[in-house]
Amino acid sequence: MNQALRHIGRSLAIALPAVLVLSGTLAVTRVPWASAPSEVQMLTAAAEQEQQAPHELLRDQLHTTLRQEDPSVALTALQTAVDEDPSLAPHCADIARSLGDAAVDKYGSAQRAQRYARPVCDTSFAAGVAGNN
Repeated sequence: MNQALRHIGRSLAIALPAVLVLSGTLAVTRVPWASAPSEVQMLTAAAEQEQQAPHELLRDQLHTTLRQEDPSVALTALQTAVDEDPSLAPHCADIARSLGDAAVDKYGSAQRAQRYARPVCDTSFAAGVAGNN
């Protein structure tokens, strides 16, 4: 009888930890917070875009355009956007000023950045360029 109990005890001592580890691992992989990181990052980026105002989205898009192309392309796109959506007009000067600041950062000097100035939103681009000295 003692030998049978010892045999059962040893079998449980070997099998039970393996069963607990396996069941714990399966339980953790099935919880909702264990999703793939890329899925979470995509959801976070989409939520941030939904929270941004239209003028903030436009500003971000124009900064991307400025980095990829040149400030004149971004300023032309700004003028087109304001013409198409007049509700953006109150933000035009701020966006143009920030583009001027970004142009100085891109080209390293106010003189080089000023070459791309366009008469968009009065002289806000030039003010942004000058403010970065």
